Amino acid sequence: MLVRKDVDGFVAQDWSVFGGSFKHDGFCGLDAKSSLNPADWELRFPTVESYREAWLEDAGRSAATAYAEDRRNALFRATNMLDIRVQGHTATARKTFDDAIALAAGGSQKLNWQSVFFCTKEGGAWKITGFVGFLPFTASVS
Repeated sequence: MLVRKDVDGFVAQDWSVFGGSFKHDGFCGLDAKSSLNPADWELRFPTVESYREAWLEDAGRSAATAYAEDRRNALFRATNMLDIRVQGHTATARKTFDDAIALAAGGSQKLNWQSVFFCTKEGGAWKITGFVGFLPFTASVS
């Protein structure tokens, strides 16, 4: 849900693809503003509805941008979510973006941040209860 439904809904500008993945009661979304310092973070999304509005605005801006490559494929290429931790009915999932999408006019739009999502299993399905988003991301080299 955090990759496929998010990307597919985002590209289609269709919240209904992704919206069912959220638990509305008690939701909390923080914008880290590219900072690792929690003092800089903002409670930007106190409700799923406030996140939906921002997500749809971002999807609209993205759809209006002239890219030189397929946006859906580029978003999937840039996204990684291998760090998932589950304990009982609670989970965290770290989603990273680290790539760029080529622009039709030349150059590229950099995708470089990470978000940590909090989830709960409810009625046999995982639901997003909140996240800390837009954290800085630097790929580690092994």
